Amino acid sequence: MKCLLFGANGQVGYELQRSLAPLGEIKTCTREDVDLEDLESLRLLIQNYKPEVIINAAAYTAVDAAESNEIKTFAINVNAVDIMSKEIKKLNGLLVHYSSDYVFDGNKDSPYTEEDQTNPLSVYGKTKLKAEEKIIESNCQHFIFRTSWVYGFHGNNFLKTILRLASEKDELTVVSDQYGTPTSAKLIADITYACINLAQNSLKNTSGIYNLTPLGETNWHGFANFIVSEIISSKIVS
Repeated sequence: MKCLLFGANGQVGYELQRSLAPLGEIKTCTREDVDLEDLESLRLLIQNYKPEVIINAAAYTAVDAAESNEIKTFAINVNAVDIMSKEIKKLNGLLVHYSSDYVFDGNKDSPYTEEDQTNPLSVYGKTKLKAEEKIIESNCQHFIFRTSWVYGFHGNNFLKTILRLASEKDELTVVSDQYGTPTSAKLIADITYACINLAQNSLKNTSGIYNLTPLGETNWHGFANFIVSEIISSKIVS
């Protein structure tokens, strides 16, 4: 099987290189290899390589910066995904794309389901929702995985930031009014592999939007406290 992986040097992309290895040939692409704002180059790359599966782990993820970089965010998070979905449709292949809990407004008191009404409040969230819509419109075979609070030991994330700060300071201040579900990049990668296998061996259409997080919830303070208590002894205050 030929797989084309975008965002290979990110925290999810790094784990995907491990989990997808049994599938066969994997062409990895980083931002140095392909500029996702250059849509024609992206189109030609897909047409020349002819993958059976595209896994898109690339995105403009700087949520705050996206507010003042709307054009760039839209180009990477929407236009590039539109090209991927249309080209993989021509090849009768599968697109795996990672979305976000930012497609919701965060006002629900219980965990979100795939059927809940979307209402993104940020530029980042709006582009992630628009990308989902583009994929569905293309009618390509797809998995859209909505995930949240991604962490791992590769790349930049909350886990590594807390570990660094806790080693430098005696006391940390972390907010406790934002709730979510920390999700490991390894879990995302392993489930992606399992679902690609499922799609290849199933006679049914497995396309759809799926929430991909563990069970449970916490807030940033609770997550930080767990990280520090497990690895470094430090006092956390909210």
